[in-house]
Amino acid sequence: MFQRFHAMKERKESGFTLIELLVVILIIAILAAIAIPVFLNQRKKGWASQSASSLKNAATAMETIATEENGDYTAAAGQSCDGEAACVATTATKVLSDFGYNGTVGVVLSVVSADGSGYCLLADHDLDTPDQYYDSETGNPSTTVCT
Repeated sequence: MFQRFHAMKERKESGFTLIELLVVILIIAILAAIAIPVFLNQRKKGWASQSASSLKNAATAMETIATEENGDYTAAAGQSCDGEAACVATTATKVLSDFGYNGTVGVVLSVVSADGSGYCLLADHDLDTPDQYYDSETGNPSTTVCT
């Protein structure tokens, strides 16, 4: 047995020991445990950005409608827009998609309220993100329900 050990030592066989390999695997596992949740959060931020983009796009279309209606947003009330199809108007006389709104796949946009002085929009993403609202008074997308 010792002769074999000395023979290997003389041939200068080198390689990694089992402990060294286990340490490297452990370090890779720790780095993966840190990176995967960060990656998943970035995906959620991307979905939230899709909703915010749809809201801003719809807000531009709402302002275009109000310009045609002398500052009144009522003509756009009561419609829902799916990202994969055109807007469906239940009571609206002016449809957002006719005024430049382009939907985002996976985001359903609804006109929550619209009157002579302002409007409220809701963007609901199909994936795991909170609903986002756009209040014409604040002019920014947020997760706070419009008042």
